[in-house]
Amino acid sequence: MKAPNIIAHTATIVDALRRLNNLPGGELTLFVVDDDGRLVGTLTDGDIRRALLAEPDLTMSVSAACHKNFRSVSEDKLDPALLREYRAQGITQVPVLDSSRRLVRIINLIEVRTVLPLRALLMAGGKGERLRPATQNTPKPLLQIEGKALIDYNVEALAACGITDINVATGYLAEQIEQHFASPRGDVKVTCRREEKPLGTIGAAAFLSPAKATTDTLVMNSDLITTISFEEMYLHHRDLGADITIAAVPYQVSVPYAILTTDSTNPNKVSAIEEKPAYSYYANAGIYIFRDSVLAGLVPGERCDATDLIERTINAGGLVTYYPIKGTWIDVGSPVDFRQAAELMRHHRNMTE
Repeated sequence: MKAPNIIAHTATIVDALRRLNNLPGGELTLFVVDDDGRLVGTLTDGDIRRALLAEPDLTMSVSAACHKNFRSVSEDKLDPALLREYRAQGITQVPVLDSSRRLVRIINLIEVRTVLPLRALLMAGGKGERLRPATQNTPKPLLQIEGKALIDYNVEALAACGITDINVATGYLAEQIEQHFASPRGDVKVTCRREEKPLGTIGAAAFLSPAKATTDTLVMNSDLITTISFEEMYLHHRDLGADITIAAVPYQVSVPYAILTTDSTNPNKVSAIEEKPAYSYYANAGIYIFRDSVLAGLVPGERCDATDLIERTINAGGLVTYYPIKGTWIDVGSPVDFRQAAELMRHHRNMTE
């Protein structure tokens, strides 16, 4: 592996200082490797300063000055919970090592929040009829809010969680979405998969290529504006050993009348009366994590809705859990929703400027 912040163990600390001086902002750590590419230690200007105070020798090798008790993650068991712990400790550069402790890559926790072992499928095939005439010639996922397409808010949020295998199921005006993603987005290449006929809200998942590095797939509607923590949702899903996890939003129903409760043994007898009660529920937010073994039951070309697959899994004895969204969630399905989402993102932009 070659990168500006990787240095050979035989280099001197003067070489290291030159290298540190040329690193881009935020990357203030060098990774010292031996001749076989194994990570020996990490090196900062603080490590160099401490080494020179102990032994003022500019020809000292970086292997003598580097910090050998470094934090790392394993390539074959990249744990998001561990990355979250490192992030909380202020560590921004995390080396990924193979089984021989060779440096495979470096995770920059400034550029990405975490690295989730998920692939993603964004559902973008609907006609968006409630938003006509805006969707007459433009697919709803490409409608712009604050100069950015709706779907791009979600692609960027997924990429910020280290998810690079992102697929989009298209249907209505599919060629526009395919053209939109014709070029990679940073390190992410978005793959469009066109539905030749409507396949419901999950049927397109049957056409995903076999997963190579993940065992779970995140499926979500592409026309959402949300601040959901994909990291927390994934850890919830993993720690519970769920087959399916459904993101949910609180939904309250208020009844404007006094509600009577009747006796179960005598329906004519009133046993209680409650004035204008409110009932709280959790509503499906259109964001799911499916174990890939569940998706394997889908038949290519056969229509299936996510709710049907969830019911099928429950009936088969599978574990279906829910994850409550704590932040913002807007399903952009109507002009009112669109205006609300636009106002929210305008406020967010003003807060960050």
